[in-house]
Amino acid sequence: MADDEQLAIYDEVEIEDMTFDPAMQIYHYPCPCGDRFEIALADLQDSADIAVCPSCSLMIRVIFEVDDLPKGPEPDETQQVAVAA
Repeated sequence: MADDEQLAIYDEVEIEDMTFDPAMQIYHYPCPCGDRFEIALADLQDSADIAVCPSCSLMIRVIFEVDDLPKGPEPDETQQVAVAA
């Protein structure tokens, strides 16, 4: 993880301290610049753990267990039927 060691991580935050937006499927956490750090649920499920702030250069490491994450949105059943047909 040489790339990981070079990242300037501002802080480590437990996922329980973050807010989950089910509509957008992202977790967010307040950034000192006034914006917020964001990381997508799909990224967390792929074991990514760095949330970034879109307004400044700060990054945080999210502490979590993949097994404890909410399940992603289920594929629409009509799409499954269309693919199978």
